Amino acid sequence: MLLAGKTAVVTGCLQGIGKATLVAFARQGANLFACVQQEDEAFLTFISDLSEEHGVSITPVSFDLLDDASIKQAAMTIQKAKQPIDILVNVAGITLDALFPMVTLAQMQKTFTINFFSQMVFTQYMTRLMLRNKRGSIINIASISGLDGNVGQLSYSASKAAMVAATKTLSAELAPQGIRVNAVAPGVIQTAMTENLPESVIAEKMAAAAISRPGLAEEVANTLCWLASDAASYVTGQVIRVDGGIGH
Repeated sequence: MLLAGKTAVVTGCLQGIGKATLVAFARQGANLFACVQQEDEAFLTFISDLSEEHGVSITPVSFDLLDDASIKQAAMTIQKAKQPIDILVNVAGITLDALFPMVTLAQMQKTFTINFFSQMVFTQYMTRLMLRNKRGSIINIASISGLDGNVGQLSYSASKAAMVAATKTLSAELAPQGIRVNAVAPGVIQTAMTENLPESVIAEKMAAAAISRPGLAEEVANTLCWLASDAASYVTGQVIRVDGGIGH
């Protein structure tokens, strides 16, 4: 198993790529802190069953990415567990789509707060835990929109571009301390976030892709497993596209 004996913190676990990452990491033997905005009975049952199936521990952690105090409290909860943190995967994010003339300042601020600022604050807390053992792997979920741009997604694209820049900067800063930092840039993936995209937009992306179908959350999660593991021990500062060849 790629992640046996490791402990991972994953955000955005309630659905989509985050939920698929929980499944993939548990299958590969990782113990997990599963971070969500708000726990519900269905989620708690899901992680309990997943934990039992794969013989790993999964601890739910709820916090609001728009609330600094909530982020700090979540970090303290993870710290108090006194488990070495080996992996952080920043999955949580939102998109508030609108063409540029219609984008409001409030939309831009909320998108950046959730997709970038809060992620960096939480990463600071988790990095301090990794530094205790001089090792770790941080993976940020970016997007091909952050690399290529996308009509109607100014705020989202810009926030993901910021994640790409942060990944490259942090990889250089943290490598001497044994911490690798990479990003994954998914393309059109079948998740709740992409369900609201017009069919014409999806068709246009698929026409440009080498693999002419939307990707699955599990396919992104499988890439994350490898990147988080020691099999990728010489990989840092990279942005890996999981887009079916849109960028080929």
